[in-house]
Amino acid sequence: MAELKLAVWVPSFTFPNLTYERAIHSVKAFGRRAEALGLDLWVIDHLLTAPGLYGMSWLEPMTVMSVLAGCTERVTLGTGVLVLPLRHPVLLAKEVASLQFLSGGRFAFGVGPGWYPPEYVAVGNRIEERGGRTDEILEAIRRLLTEPSVTFQGRYYQFQDVTIDPRPPTLPEVWVAGGSRIPDPEYYDKPDIAQSVLRRILGADGWLSRCSGKQEWVKRDWEVIREFVEAHGRDPRTLRFGHTNFIHLVDTTDREAALRAQRPVFEQAMGTHRSWEHLQESYMTGTIDDVVARIEDLRQAGLEYLVLGPVTDDLEQLDLLTEKVLPRFRSW
Repeated sequence: MAELKLAVWVPSFTFPNLTYERAIHSVKAFGRRAEALGLDLWVIDHLLTAPGLYGMSWLEPMTVMSVLAGCTERVTLGTGVLVLPLRHPVLLAKEVASLQFLSGGRFAFGVGPGWYPPEYVAVGNRIEERGGRTDEILEAIRRLLTEPSVTFQGRYYQFQDVTIDPRPPTLPEVWVAGGSRIPDPEYYDKPDIAQSVLRRILGADGWLSRCSGKQEWVKRDWEVIREFVEAHGRDPRTLRFGHTNFIHLVDTTDREAALRAQRPVFEQAMGTHRSWEHLQESYMTGTIDDVVARIEDLRQAGLEYLVLGPVTDDLEQLDLLTEKVLPRFRSW
């Protein structure tokens, strides 16, 4: 069984009444502390506040990645995940190349098609185009980062004789997100993994399972993915299984006390569109033992890379994570 590697989402939330000082603390201080503890750093992307799933938005992720590249030296820096259809492939390829150079090749390119309709409208496209745009952007960026004088003629993007300079000596790992999600009648949710997502994962280095479904659905999706890639000629052992989820650790063995402490901070980050029961089903709540048991269940299913997102920027969450959770996975 593969070793479980732990990472954290940087809490780059647009907290209410956000100040310059808090924004800097949430990114720089959090990033430095996480690196000192040996934790990789990932960043969330939402252009707008998406009230169907969240109560806040996040700072722009490629900017946050640049700051993290400047204040850390060793850990992996990843977008988890970047909403590709909101961006143009040529500009994004330049940003990815720059991040690879400025981070010393530490960037991980986590991508997805997104889900929140107003974000597409804001940049002049439609949610119905998200899958096609995502696939074209991935293809275009791979070419732009490896070839000179690229000409691309897609349905959504066209450009001629474009050279990105400098092109990085190594491409970032590509992690594709997607999977089953608890349906919400207001949005485009599905309780199973789409064929388009399976095809996208086939050419990726890893799959990042989402945290807006159910634990059993994550494991079911992984089995579907393994069967799909094997049926298309790829050894499923060459594909990494990752998972992203939110946490707020409370150092108590009293589950009800832990839930009472967690509810207000989860509801600030997630909003109140979904019930507290729904949030508990999707996210890692309860005691530290509850969180460890949920992680172990996924590890037994093949999980090897876990990104946990504190819903506050309290640095004590990093200490609790490395003192109370991580040791439980070091001596199997």
